[in-house]
Amino acid sequence: MRRILSILLSALLLLSLSAPALAVNEGQQRVVIGADLTEDEINSVYSQFGLARGSVTELTVTNAEERTYLEGVVDESIIGHNSISSVYIRILSANSGLNVSCSNITWCTQDMYKAALMTAGIYDAEVKVAAPFGVSGTAALTGIYKAYESITGVQLQEEAKSAATDELVITAELADQIDDIDAVAIVGELKLLLDETQNMSDDDLRSQIGEIAGQYGYALDDGTVSQLISLCRTLEGLSTDELQARVEQFQSTISTVTQYAQQASGFGAKVGQFFQSLVNFFSGLF
Repeated sequence: MRRILSILLSALLLLSLSAPALAVNEGQQRVVIGADLTEDEINSVYSQFGLARGSVTELTVTNAEERTYLEGVVDESIIGHNSISSVYIRILSANSGLNVSCSNITWCTQDMYKAALMTAGIYDAEVKVAAPFGVSGTAALTGIYKAYESITGVQLQEEAKSAATDELVITAELADQIDDIDAVAIVGELKLLLDETQNMSDDDLRSQIGEIAGQYGYALDDGTVSQLISLCRTLEGLSTDELQARVEQFQSTISTVTQYAQQASGFGAKVGQFFQSLVNFFSGLF
């Protein structure tokens, strides 16, 4: 009985300590601007954020900082030598989830950012990623990390930040070959199996990846499967109950969208077949 009371008291103490911290952080905002933007370009980015410059604490991110996580992970041509991607972040109340929007981001999608941010340990926030012209968006994660850490005063795990960047890049590369929603969903399926994959050999994991991709209607090439194996091995050390719970919730929305897209595609095919049959019918008449 004493042990139970002790556990309950400890839990109440933790809640009393964490609640004020949430209250302090909730609603706080940051803007992180790419260090190589001109004044006109900065104004363009603020316009995309829907903010007046000076209304939110502003930080900058350099190309050198971006390279901390990107170098050796993504092609040099994608990293470039200038810091362009800029971000806005606002902390939301607990269990609000992630709300991500993109402007002039050509390679990474909203869902890719959401999935990667969960891996990094960022859960409840509104995030806007923007650039004055089209950019890949891979460097934006560095700015988001910087903004989040500035607000909370807590350093995210370096391993988690690095793994999240790997995930974003590999998912984007996978999406070059297949539908981008399916790419996020397949990586999400693997994240849900991390407790199992760590006990699998590479060959077993290769087979598992093939099975998951097959469920979405794809046969991935060996190079892509090897990338996914490498990502799994990186993520296995980060596997937590909280992360997997968040991923499961997020994955359900991805699966719903995927199912809807497949149904819409099937309906579209049937409509096309119907009109083609009409064309064939009238062609036969005349």
